Amino acid sequence: MSTHAPDHKGHNHGPTVYNKAFLIAIVANSAFVLFQIAYAYIANSTSLFADAIHNLGDVLSLVLAWVATGLMKRKPTAKATYGLKKTSILASLTNGILLVFTCGIIVTEATYKLFSPTEVEALSVMVVAGIGIIINGASAALFMRGSDDLNIRGAYLHLVYDALVSVGVVLSAGLLYLTGWLWIDPVVGLLIAAIILKGTWGLFSDSFRLIIDGVPRSILLSDVHDFLLNQSGVEALHDLHVWAMSTQENAMSVHLYMPDEVLSDKLRADMVLEISKQFGIQHVTIQTERTLTDCNDACHQLT
Repeated sequence: MSTHAPDHKGHNHGPTVYNKAFLIAIVANSAFVLFQIAYAYIANSTSLFADAIHNLGDVLSLVLAWVATGLMKRKPTAKATYGLKKTSILASLTNGILLVFTCGIIVTEATYKLFSPTEVEALSVMVVAGIGIIINGASAALFMRGSDDLNIRGAYLHLVYDALVSVGVVLSAGLLYLTGWLWIDPVVGLLIAAIILKGTWGLFSDSFRLIIDGVPRSILLSDVHDFLLNQSGVEALHDLHVWAMSTQENAMSVHLYMPDEVLSDKLRADMVLEISKQFGIQHVTIQTERTLTDCNDACHQLT
């Protein structure tokens, strides 16, 4: 029997409306990217170009996240019985891939400039990057409260890293202006790429885990297993599976061996509610068995 856990404090059921936040962030960052690319060319700055390319990737990722957030609202159909909830995970994974791709572009440009240094207009770089700090910081603040959703967290992290990268560009341009060391600009570009890659790995790995129906990072399968095994009348269990339906909702299915007790509607409802509260699993399917015919050696084991 499949049971849907009721909403409870601490878990948002269904996508939060972020339409206005996405629209503001996309428009502001798109305009800034065009401005930034133009000035990166004029100032001949690799670090500013790296920041611009990163911002461009972020605009694309924001569009993806916005589309996915809207698709999550689609109702289930005969061909898509879960609706389109999984698109939020796909968008999150794509965001991670985009960030990795932008790192490759930055590294290529920075390496070329490192061996062929050219003059950089440091003051222009500082002004443009300073504007970037304000735009990206303000945009990130729009998504801060929704960072428990992997898809929204992806958008939030993109913008936060942009702001931090812009801080690094301002500092490096200031140092370049004071010292005249041309190698500073491409080296900072390489450092930016390393920072982005390091910060992106968690988002990428979490998204990949969910897209292959792995257990969400916030849930420890052994804890769910022990909880179920400690329920009244449960002597064994098998085929315990936990996966993500979207970046906001999780599901679980399990076979419980209950030879001496019937799982009443009340007991089932209490169990489902507790699973939802403790583990953040909103969709629970429980099958009970009176014999060990289907259980065999799989009982007590995590599958």
